[in-house]
Amino acid sequence: MKKLFTLLLTALLPLLSMAQEKQLVYKFDIKQEIGPPAWRNTQKAVEEAEAMGANYILIHMNTYGGLVDMADSIRTKLLNAKPIVLVFIDNNAASAGALISIACDSIYMRKSASIGAATVVNQTGEVVPDKYQSYMRSTMRATAQSTGRDPKIAEAMVDPSVYIPGVIDSGKVLTFTSTEAMQNGYCNGEAENIAEVLALAGVENYTIVEQKLTATDRAINWLINPAISGILILIIIGGIYFELQSPGIGFPLVASILAAILYFAPLYLEGLAENWEILLFLVGLILLAVEIFVLPGFGVAGLAGISFLLFSLVSALLENDGFDFEITNPASTSVVEALAVVLIPFATVLTISLLFGEKILQQGPLRKLILNSTQSVEEGYVVANQQAHLIGNTALTLTPLRPSGKIEIDGMAYEAKATFGWIDAGKKVEVTGQERFVLIVEPLADESPESTEA
Repeated sequence: MKKLFTLLLTALLPLLSMAQEKQLVYKFDIKQEIGPPAWRNTQKAVEEAEAMGANYILIHMNTYGGLVDMADSIRTKLLNAKPIVLVFIDNNAASAGALISIACDSIYMRKSASIGAATVVNQTGEVVPDKYQSYMRSTMRATAQSTGRDPKIAEAMVDPSVYIPGVIDSGKVLTFTSTEAMQNGYCNGEAENIAEVLALAGVENYTIVEQKLTATDRAINWLINPAISGILILIIIGGIYFELQSPGIGFPLVASILAAILYFAPLYLEGLAENWEILLFLVGLILLAVEIFVLPGFGVAGLAGISFLLFSLVSALLENDGFDFEITNPASTSVVEALAVVLIPFATVLTISLLFGEKILQQGPLRKLILNSTQSVEEGYVVANQQAHLIGNTALTLTPLRPSGKIEIDGMAYEAKATFGWIDAGKKVEVTGQERFVLIVEPLADESPESTEA
């Protein structure tokens, strides 16, 4: 009898130990617009929870939605997560937030919370074409089926034409209150805090581990925000443009290089920007430099340089595999978004340079960043309206024109710019025009620019 009791006790000890073992709950927040930072935090959370053997993942949510492709990536990550996933909707789970919530194993809501309204809209709030709605409807249905919820209700959160007797009338997009969600299987209980959520979920004797974002995490999340990426691109392109308007290497180029580092570094760390994309950006810069300082005019090298720069900036935002840019998510607007993030700042810089470039360089804050040395009469300088009579004169180059420099006419020095190529010092040139305070010159027939020898 004693031997039998010992055997039973030995068999029950592991079970008793498991009963006393604390449950590990990994908690993180989704309390911002659904975008790249939210997707990055979710990836980090699931990977950390699985690495530490967590029993549960608990999402504390309050969001009005965001990008569809980011929400789809998040819901896929949650559906494939090993721990049980719980979500506490603390006020709002709208649009993309509703899709993420439905991907969780259990949903808990504050009494004042709501879930639904998942119709796909653009940045101005207008409903996008039906091909996007169709994909969102199917995604919502598939997600609901995966987590044991009514797929028709999930579809009604997207499509106002869906009619469910006693639930939603046709012509309205479905949004549930906490009570309505409980009645229709889209909420497992009402709670006012995390402790109540875990009690309703039957989780006892637990330890909560909250996601801790490092300073690096916060910096990366901030830099990969599409709005910040657009500003960095504005600085990159603007810096290159303003640097080209002034001689030497100055602040605009330094700002452009720093912006490029801040743009590519987080994307490279996140596995988006690949080595060849960064190399392509550098090649584009080199081609622009060659076009400006070596080749006359603006031709193939310059156009190729600009094309390489733009292509590298766009491709760095895409989740491509090498040179494979196949889009596997039909509803993903990542390509369009990437083009918008890059081309809008490019168009902005182009417009500003055409309309206000001269005023910015001569009167704006950038006037201190370009060459503004004093040009006194004693040194042979005169104002622009006194230079028109010099057109047609022959001059001698005092310094190399690359393409700007100084020339001499009748013993007086003038700022000049060659129409093409480089002209060495000591060469004869003809004045053909003027731009503001600068004379435009061309080499005489018996003088040839150094760059045309290549």
